[in-house]
Amino acid sequence: MEQKRTAIITGASSGIGEAAAIRFAQGGWNLILTARRIEKLESLKAKIDQKYQQKTWLFQQDVRHPDSGEKLAAWLHENQIKPDLLINNAGLAVGVSPIHQGVADDWERMIDTNIKGLLYVSRAISEIMTDQGFGHIINIGSIAGKEAYPGGNVYCATKHAIDGLTKAMRIDLLPYGIRVSQVAPGAVETAFSLVRYKGNQSQAKKVYDGFAPLNAADVADALWFVANVPAHVNINDLVIMPTAQASAVHIKRETTT
Repeated sequence: MEQKRTAIITGASSGIGEAAAIRFAQGGWNLILTARRIEKLESLKAKIDQKYQQKTWLFQQDVRHPDSGEKLAAWLHENQIKPDLLINNAGLAVGVSPIHQGVADDWERMIDTNIKGLLYVSRAISEIMTDQGFGHIINIGSIAGKEAYPGGNVYCATKHAIDGLTKAMRIDLLPYGIRVSQVAPGAVETAFSLVRYKGNQSQAKKVYDGFAPLNAADVADALWFVANVPAHVNINDLVIMPTAQASAVHIKRETTT
């Protein structure tokens, strides 16, 4: 009987991370779910336990802390868990101010989460993978990592960094047989915009007016595909967009009268 594989998913308490957890549980993978909000993870675990009966471990983690990756790695060693997959999903956008009106706290939150948090976790888990001789890392990028757009300045910069880091990680880990991929979505209707607009529901809703955006399950399906190609295949970079979106700023919206 083939041994079940195990995936670590950061930022699994909502959105793409939550949808990925459900998709991989459905596919028979064991899960290690991390996030700051442990109560959200517990609710998700209960749902998975009831429907899929996969092993699901929870690990409360704020990836912004420099020791967040080390603590997760130590926990894996203590529990003798060998991860097959790391999905670096934790991330956020905060604010839409132009650069000359930027808010330093917004910048710090995005840089600390999107770049430094990914580095802290990847540093620790990639070392485990090189020691065990197998593994796969999938970074969640964005169309914002391919193009810039008005008001996106620092968020776009963080996702451009992920685009570059993914390429560099793939080179560094090549001698060890570790695959490194990126999945870069366009407009996805999750709590992403609500966070970006700091709880302003009216502004957040306008982002998706007049067209059918991606949903979290669409991106989870893309992650499932990338993670389950044959061992000799690596999907380096997968950009997934709504049909109505041609670029970061070109969206076909239906008008209503």
